[in-house]
Amino acid sequence: MEKHFEYTTLAQRYTARFPLLTYVGTQVNFWVLANLLLAAVLSLHARILGQALHLPVAGPLGPPLLTAAGFGVVWGVALGLIGYYLDRRIFRKLSLGREILAKALGSLALLALLVGLVQLLLVYSAISPSLVLPGMALNGQSARYLFVLLLLYYGFMTLVISFINQINKKYGPGVLLPLLLGKYRDPQEEERIFLFMDLKSSTATAEALGHRRYSAFIRDCFADINEVLLPFCAQVYQYVGDEIVVMWPESEGVQSHRCLQFYFACRKQFRAREGYYLANYGRLPQFKAGVHSGAVTAVEIGEIKKDIAYHGDTLNTAARIQSVCNHYHVDFLASEYLLGKMPAHPRIQAEPLGLVQLRGKTEAVGLVSLDWKE
Repeated sequence: MEKHFEYTTLAQRYTARFPLLTYVGTQVNFWVLANLLLAAVLSLHARILGQALHLPVAGPLGPPLLTAAGFGVVWGVALGLIGYYLDRRIFRKLSLGREILAKALGSLALLALLVGLVQLLLVYSAISPSLVLPGMALNGQSARYLFVLLLLYYGFMTLVISFINQINKKYGPGVLLPLLLGKYRDPQEEERIFLFMDLKSSTATAEALGHRRYSAFIRDCFADINEVLLPFCAQVYQYVGDEIVVMWPESEGVQSHRCLQFYFACRKQFRAREGYYLANYGRLPQFKAGVHSGAVTAVEIGEIKKDIAYHGDTLNTAARIQSVCNHYHVDFLASEYLLGKMPAHPRIQAEPLGLVQLRGKTEAVGLVSLDWKE
């Protein structure tokens, strides 16, 4: 297995176990880098002016860089904590553009509240102004100019960092860095588990709700499924209409029966929100699912719209397994091949269905019906 897949798995494990710490840590890293860049530019600019105008601007780069890094940590922690809780309660209801704009305006408002502290540190306190610009003393007017510069820079960097966060959210934890490094430019083979979940009675539900309420219904269903992803180290491969495709690296999915328990956790999540669904839609979501594992290839595709695509018979088989749920009047089917990689689970009831000839397959596939023992 390639190193970038190991990194992705590690990142997903850490995110699942420490979601708040991961979010805040990511913001700290971004803002430390942004502040170091600003400090380096300001210091070098001061040296250029000093040399050109023969002004006594000197001193090592260390102090301003250290100050910038320290402020980046403080700023990243503050924005990370605020952003984490707002993402979960408010921003998730906003459009992407409004979310980025709201974060930018919020960070600027927070920065404006710190203007008194900035001026105190740079002008009125006993702390040496050389911590910011070596060899230069700042008066009230120059401090105000510096504050405007910081306001503009932080506003722009907030937009950039928010945009990067949204891209990272699209691909999931640990995927953006390998993508930027070009690890998916050439096909990479790996063992993956794919679980196809499709809404039951979708046509009747759409007719009863109408297309607008039906879309809202699907949105809420997927939002609840997303709440279960991280605890079971699952990744969303794609959404197709009222179907969601979830995947795991095989070693992650079979551990603690995650790929099986995920489905039952989703069902439990829906039941916990039964009052909401009945009040708003008059029905509780029910999904049927099929799961299978095997070798696939991952490759970066597209020019106008880039994405990471998985190819192989494993996906086709998993989709076909899900498609025969109605025929056997069951909600969850798994391949015997996948179940053979895991020991029996005391709470998962397995009923073998024997070899089944799936549509489009030349060889029959052993299937097992699964249910949860309450």
